[in-house]
Parts: sequence; structure tokens; C-alpha cells
Amino acid sequence: MIYIILFLLSFLLIWFIKDYARKKAIIAQVNERSSHTVPTPQGGGIAIAITWFIGLFYLYFTSKINLKLFYALLFGIILSIVSFWDDIYDLNPQSRLFVQALVSLGGLYCLDGFNEVTFGIFDIQNPIFTNTFAFFMIIWFINLYNFLDGINGYAGSEAVFLAISGFILFGGNYFLVLIAAVMGFLYWNWNKAKIFMGDVGSTLLGYNVAIFTIYYSNLDPINLWRWIILFGVFWFDATVTLIRRMLNGEKLFQAHKKHAYQRLTQAGWSHLKVTICSIVLNLVLFTIVYLIPNIFLAFILALMILFLCMKFVDNKKKFE
Repeated sequence: MIYIILFLLSFLLIWFIKDYARKKAIIAQVNERSSHTVPTPQGGGIAIAITWFIGLFYLYFTSKINLKLFYALLFGIILSIVSFWDDIYDLNPQSRLFVQALVSLGGLYCLDGFNEVTFGIFDIQNPIFTNTFAFFMIIWFINLYNFLDGINGYAGSEAVFLAISGFILFGGNYFLVLIAAVMGFLYWNWNKAKIFMGDVGSTLLGYNVAIFTIYYSNLDPINLWRWIILFGVFWFDATVTLIRRMLNGEKLFQAHKKHAYQRLTQAGWSHLKVTICSIVLNLVLFTIVYLIPNIFLAFILALMILFLCMKFVDNKKKFE
């Protein structure tokens, strides 16, 4: 029952926020980075954040969440507040990065750090290496999720997929809370979007994915690779695009439309078609994680599939 209530809360908050954002001119304007063609209200992610944290406190007071995980996820409040401020006033990159670093350190501290990185044939347990790796991973996940939030339903459906996968593989009522919070938003953002989530939603979702990755990896180092495979559609696109832009000598903070999903829309694909294809690809990745017991073999197979998908996109719209 609580999850239905949270869904309705998110749904109704979005209904209010979209009208409020339009009246207060909190609008995502069309620019060189945009994949939309009509100015659209943004900041809908605040409904995701409010619903998410209400759900987290419910789990806390009913003793249905690990305390380390709860406190780590709670640092997302800081990120949400600053990101919402950024949606309205457009903060400079240095300020955003400082807050992201602060939140990343706080989340890591609550989880007692990152214990181990396993590569199958050898493990790395040096705390300097593992925690440095985890620190930058959190920041990267925050930003890449923001980068990949660009077309209708794309970022929201990714969050729902990861939450469903997490619940199936690991259990945890917080995944149900996340599904409820995002589904209430996704109704208004699917296909012809009435509102965008903005940085307040995308950065929080990226942070949550990173925290779940570290938390479950501390329980079993193999889980790092499970989460990396499940999150493959987003991190592979963002990472390959970043490397390509670096090789081109581009200014990395400059707006662009070179991610795979953006190039598909430029090639004539609708937002809905791109989003549905990403969902199908995600289901393939989940099947690989679920059915292949050797996680490193699963990772190689997933990487090959992602590479082939990128080549397909390159054939549709060349990376320039």
C-alpha cells in the first residue's frame, strides 16, 4: 500500500510542479545541446527526490533498511537541493563539482569506504586505491546520468529498469520506493513530455546507482560487475563519447549532441523509438547477468554487445 501512496504522491507533485514551473519560467529552453524542439518545464525531478526521501524515512522508521545504506543515500538530499538550485540559476561547473565531491565523500564514509575490487584472477584491497576509485566512480555516475538525460522517458526508464533489476537480484524495499517515485514522474515524461526531470532528478539517480553499486560490492565484490553490466547502456555511451571528444581535442564542458541516443534522434529516430530500444537492450543485459554464472564472461559478452550497438549508431549517424 505504501508504494501506491508514494506513486500517487510523485504523480500529483509532478502535476503541480509542471504548472508552477511554467508560471515561474523554470523552462528548459531549446539550445545546441537539446534534443527537444519546444521549451518545456523542468525541475520535475524534485518530485522524485521528495517522494524518494519520504520513502527512505518510512523504511528507516520501520527498520526495513540497513543504516549504513540509509545514511549514505541521505547525502543525496544535499545533491538534490544544490541541483534544483542549479536548474533555476545555472551554477558554474566548479560549484557543482565541489558539492558532488562533498556528497561522494559523505556517502563513502557512511558505507565505511569501498572494500575490494576483484578482477577474477587477482583482487585489489588497498584502501587508498579502492576508495579513490569509488570516489571518482560516484562523481562520474552523477555526471553521466545527467549527460544521458536528454530525451523523453530515457533517464526515467533507466532508473526503473535498474530498480527492478536490483529488487530481483538483491531484494530491498528501497528499490520499490525508487520505482514508485520515478514512475509517478515517468507518466508525465513519457513520449511527448510535459516536464523534464532536470539536474535535481538526474544527479540524484546517478548518485543512488553509485551508492547501490558500492554497498552491494562491499557485500560481495562480484556485485560490482553486476551493476556495471546493468548500467552498461548509460556508462558505455557516456564514457566512449567522452574519450572520443578528448581525442578530438574538444572542450569537455562545452555543450554537444554526440551521445549515441542524441545521434539516433538526429538520424530521424523518434524519442520513443530510442527509449524503447534502450529498454530492450537493458533486458538483454539483465538476461546476461541473470543467466551467466561467470560474471567476467558475462561482462565480456555485455561489452561486445554494447560495442556492436555503438557501431550500429555510428553507421546511422557518424561521430564527428
